[in-house]
Amino acid sequence: MTDAHAIDSLGWERRTFVPSDAFRSNALVSDHSLYDEASQDSTAFWAKQARELISWSKEWHTASEWNLPFAKWFVGGELNVSYNCLDRHVLAGRGDKVAFHFEGEPGDTRTVTYAQLLDETQRFANVLKGLGVVKGDRVNIYMPMIPEAAIAMLACARIGAAHSVVFGGFSAISLTDRINDAEAKVLITADGGWRRGEIFPLKHTADEALLGTSTITDVVVVRRGGNEITMHDGRDHWYHELMAQADPVCPPEPMDSEQLLFLLYTSGTTGKPKGIMHTSGGYLTQAAFTHKYVFDLHADTDVYWCTADVGWITGHTYIVYGPLANGATQVMYEGVPNFPGNDRMWQIVEKYGVTLFYTAPTAIRTFMKWGDHEPAKHDLSSLRLLGSVGEPINPEAWMWYHEHIGGSTCPIVDTWWQTETGAIMISPLPGVTTTKPGSATFGLPGIGTELVDESGEHVERGGGYLTLTQPWPAMLRGIWGDPDRYRETYWSRFPGRYFAGDGAKLDDDGYLWLLGRVDDVMNVSGHRISTTEVESALVSHPSVCEAAVVGALDATTGQAIIAYVTLRGGFEGDEQALRNHVAVEIGSIAKPKAIYFTPDLPKTRSGKIMRRLLRDVAEGRNLGDTSTLADASVVNELQRRAAEAPAED
Repeated sequence: MTDAHAIDSLGWERRTFVPSDAFRSNALVSDHSLYDEASQDSTAFWAKQARELISWSKEWHTASEWNLPFAKWFVGGELNVSYNCLDRHVLAGRGDKVAFHFEGEPGDTRTVTYAQLLDETQRFANVLKGLGVVKGDRVNIYMPMIPEAAIAMLACARIGAAHSVVFGGFSAISLTDRINDAEAKVLITADGGWRRGEIFPLKHTADEALLGTSTITDVVVVRRGGNEITMHDGRDHWYHELMAQADPVCPPEPMDSEQLLFLLYTSGTTGKPKGIMHTSGGYLTQAAFTHKYVFDLHADTDVYWCTADVGWITGHTYIVYGPLANGATQVMYEGVPNFPGNDRMWQIVEKYGVTLFYTAPTAIRTFMKWGDHEPAKHDLSSLRLLGSVGEPINPEAWMWYHEHIGGSTCPIVDTWWQTETGAIMISPLPGVTTTKPGSATFGLPGIGTELVDESGEHVERGGGYLTLTQPWPAMLRGIWGDPDRYRETYWSRFPGRYFAGDGAKLDDDGYLWLLGRVDDVMNVSGHRISTTEVESALVSHPSVCEAAVVGALDATTGQAIIAYVTLRGGFEGDEQALRNHVAVEIGSIAKPKAIYFTPDLPKTRSGKIMRRLLRDVAEGRNLGDTSTLADASVVNELQRRAAEAPAED
């Protein structure tokens, strides 16, 4: 494979961490038996997981049907997702078990048991029925991170209505687009929620969004913020008033395994959002399996905390469906990690005795910037496993996480998956896998992964395009209303393979290293260089907390590497020292042409760096819409610094 046909692999991480004897002795899996079983017959493997982890009201007759690119799993089987998450635990005598320790940003708390969650879900399912929602309808959910968001999702699942959750930080236009595409019947929202010590007014944004829709008949409003709102007669209803009148019993309806469970919209920087379709039986099977084994869940003793928002796929799979199907006890936190102080997350870990902690590399790098002293204020000894999700984690952030949060004893499960995959696909199994900082390691049992070059040929070592070679239970079933776009987007680049745009590399030991979107690969003098590798090299310097790298048009090299760097407290920026450091770490070809020092980076409200905007800054273009940024002023500051940068010699 030549450089022109792949992605250059410029740096390798050689540190390794073997599962400790203490962890292995109590791990759910401590050998390769699951891998061996899945390699013999992956369909039979998933069928076994479905039988062991999920309660079915009717057995399936066919485990899997695969008509490329469309899959069905557990065909003919019937189940109810809400029953699996709630009723069966209560019926087994575990109704008093805590489902959620809810922590509001202002400091208010609620303890929600499985019995209480079941009661609320049944009542709200009857509320939805009373508003005319029937099996097959779509319901939009636009909520803060409060238990009612999970209740709304579970109530929809109980009656067979597909939910479409929209992240509470999205704009009115984004909400309008998603309501219209799904032709949703009911919108569930709140007056407002808490963020950074203030109320963000969800209902006001929802009202604005509804001006551009025609299908919503009713709006249910949860009182959370206490802010003043406008209630429209005949359309808007208070959640608490409807619940007070609702019948407390709503039997779970058996659903076909392929019943649509939810739509979740995803999009790049341009184009119409894609309504990713996930169904019931296969999705829940893989959600439960991955949550149990990747996190080594001991449901009787663990306290699990995923810091995602329910508006994202991580919140769907690893806050609502996977953990509740497994009967886990969780922490749900409403607000930001630095209110009222930079140690809020660690205060919560200590307060609830969190044992399993799952967060994003962006958050980890932010914690690094705030300093080692913040987690050191708290007793984090309850933690026994850490997880990473959302983007590749650079080795130095992995090591900081390991040392300062995990006390150098917790295994780290670095997970790769997507909205489209529905559940984790590549990850260590913590009692089995020797880990390397920054590597997601290997495909999980039952998952087929392969790197290919530009021509679709197998890559043995080095960089390439990450493809999936066989169907998996939680895979997307298509794009809502657009099967042709589904084929074109995911199955046309490499025929017979799923490819959603991520690059990766393989080392000599067969470990996978995710390199991010291939859109973020730069072409510098004919070398295809991943932004992730250059960013990792920069962050490995002791002065650097976070870095973002983009390729900008260059008359000489095609593209030039431009870096934006946030320093750790107490350090001053030295551009030449950092350029030389990159050259030492991964080679002179990867030295940034320019480095801009900035107190922060432009990120979406979910914490992802907006590299498109950084490219626009580097190339002096009009930035366009910045409404999805968490802090738009960051971009203005970057523009100013770029304009003041000295001209090249």
